[in-house]
Amino acid sequence: MAGKPVRVLVVDDSALIRKLMTEILDADPGIEVVGTASDPFIARDRIKQLSPDVLTLDVEMPRMDGLTFLSNLMRLRPIPVVMVSTLTVAGAQVTLDALALGAVDFVAKPQLDVARGLGDYAALLIAKVKQAAHARVACRRPSPPAPIGEYTGPVAYRTTDRLIAIGASAGGTEAIREVLAHMPADAPATVITQHIPGAFSGPFAERLNKHSRMTVLEAREDQPLLVGHAYVAPGGRHLKVVRSGARWHAQLSDEDPVRGHRPSVDVLFESVARHAGANASAALLTGMGDDGARGLLGLRKAGAHTFAQDKATSVVWGMPGAAVALGAAEEVLPLEHIANRLLAAGSNA
Repeated sequence: MAGKPVRVLVVDDSALIRKLMTEILDADPGIEVVGTASDPFIARDRIKQLSPDVLTLDVEMPRMDGLTFLSNLMRLRPIPVVMVSTLTVAGAQVTLDALALGAVDFVAKPQLDVARGLGDYAALLIAKVKQAAHARVACRRPSPPAPIGEYTGPVAYRTTDRLIAIGASAGGTEAIREVLAHMPADAPATVITQHIPGAFSGPFAERLNKHSRMTVLEAREDQPLLVGHAYVAPGGRHLKVVRSGARWHAQLSDEDPVRGHRPSVDVLFESVARHAGANASAALLTGMGDDGARGLLGLRKAGAHTFAQDKATSVVWGMPGAAVALGAAEEVLPLEHIANRLLAAGSNA
């Protein structure tokens, strides 16, 4: 295999979890687990000794909680971190805090008593660790509660005929927060697919709502899509858009995952292309893999205005990079410019 293996330090207070994750990661020839640590103090010393490329970090840690350790780490020695989270509402809140502090991505804590499905979990963990090794990491401070920025362009976009669609994955929870923070209170109805588990999408929508002038909700079946509102796909369900009379409506689906994802950005974008076409503008943000790239191309062919986040501001330039390679994006933009371009594109349609 070309290149050196990704050097990983596994940090978890459970000896069984450390053993299991080490076995999973070491089974891949492109990864080498160089050490483990049972708490942040040991981890700090191991980082100095071993200089790992990637850290897997348990959210709940003894002697020093995972968030405090992560905050110190990103301030003093930024390194790609994949959080290991419990799939609960409480776990979601802590994990979202960790992503705001600079963690690259997260995976669920493996279930020690469930052998079935471990193969899928192993594949996901390996993929996320490998991708994290190439992620752009920098210190991130917790975002202020008030939204920042303000759209100052034309106001002709303020109509129920306009629709905005956004897709993201790794790094996307913070990228979406920043885009929505720049949206005015009467922005066009906005639909969002972020790769996220079921327990996380509700808390994620609530967090976005606190940082946006728009009203941000977890999407419900047959919900009218209103001006000034943003709708997040529920974890584990596809979100589609349909036209019903004079309004857009949300449609949820339990159909099979697409390219390994449910919700899938491609599913959302393809529905927007089909039912909104040139009345839409869309952005594909940071994320691992290529979900959304084909959908963005379909949107562009349907006459929609399409944008991809640039490599310099993406945590992982997988999804937007794939869209750029397909010629799906009209423009490739830094994250801070995407909200204004989404809105301005709508005003000129």
